[in-house]
Amino acid sequence: MTAPVIEDLLRELTPQVLGALVRRYGRFEGCEDAVQEAVLAAAVQWPAEGVPDNPRGWLSTVASRRLIDQMRSDHARRERESATAAVEVTPEDVPDTDDTLVLLFLCCHPTLTAASQVALTLRAVGGLTTAEIARTFLVPEATMAARISRAKQRIKAAGSTFAMPGGAELHERLRVVLHVLYLIFNEGYTASSGSELHRADLAHEAIRLTRMVHAQLPEDGEVTGLLALMLLTHARREARTTPSGDLVPLDEQDRAKWDRGLIDEGIELIKAALAGPELGPYKLQAAIAATHADAATAEETDWPQVHALYLILERIAPNPMVTLNRAIALAEIEGPKAGLALLSTLDGDERMAGHHRLLSVRAHLLEKTGDTAGAYEHYRRAAKATASMAEQRYLESRARRVRP
Repeated sequence: MTAPVIEDLLRELTPQVLGALVRRYGRFEGCEDAVQEAVLAAAVQWPAEGVPDNPRGWLSTVASRRLIDQMRSDHARRERESATAAVEVTPEDVPDTDDTLVLLFLCCHPTLTAASQVALTLRAVGGLTTAEIARTFLVPEATMAARISRAKQRIKAAGSTFAMPGGAELHERLRVVLHVLYLIFNEGYTASSGSELHRADLAHEAIRLTRMVHAQLPEDGEVTGLLALMLLTHARREARTTPSGDLVPLDEQDRAKWDRGLIDEGIELIKAALAGPELGPYKLQAAIAATHADAATAEETDWPQVHALYLILERIAPNPMVTLNRAIALAEIEGPKAGLALLSTLDGDERMAGHHRLLSVRAHLLEKTGDTAGAYEHYRRAAKATASMAEQRYLESRARRVRP
């Protein structure tokens, strides 16, 4: 078995083993550290010695022993030894149940900040190392280690139990889980900083985790909608950049490069989701992505349908980015001046002040009206406002094209 295949296997097994240990011992922080040590040991041993017949059992055994050693070395050694000395985990003792979803709910605990939820999810459920997560957030490894440690301590202080919430709490926590997965995917699809436009590893991880949630909650329309949205969006990845890494906007992409397999799967999922009784934000965003995917060319895009979907989305989940995207659709239907008028309603929104997306869309619409001076100014400001080098290069090239 090759190293990449082993890496994929370890990422799949990490949350399963961690969930089993937390359910047995109830010590999330200690269990998480022990599982990471077991994963590191497997990453070293398995390529050289071969993957064991029961890899999940192997990880569980090693992690359990590391945890027991940790517990025995604690100040309360005698009390803890009396409860754990006789415990000797074997592969046969590993529960068959998959607690990945329970673990995901725990990592997305509402007492944590969104950044901490993302980091802890990537570490405990995604199987990424602290160093990998630190590179994603562009912070030193020690800083990320401290952030993850504080997140685990906050969960412990909140007195959380390792169990699925019920009733209204389940619905509320699921919203947080989906939002965290959405954030991970977005950072992978369009990196907020750095030299590359996208981080395929993060996008793939978000899709993998969302597939897990969907497998356990297949009847939930928003879970299905989010998975469809990710697949339909990720299908465009190969067409989004030139061979040199420069950004290619949606209307200029070679649609023959779009992944038809992902598109077909995404469309089937969103059809199933829309058959449900309620409309949610992920369903609507997936429906918009499906509308773009249905168009053989940019000119064939059903912009009235896209605008109508954004209008519904704006009403059920108001957000300045939704309004911004609706302005783009409106401009395609009624002209750039209509789009600019809608954009002007965002000028007083503090969340959008100086945001490169607002600046770049305004520049694009000003260019369409013939106001090259205004377009140039806004393209330049947008380029300075983004930390993504790929977006900077694209916006600077647009500015040079319209420079008076």
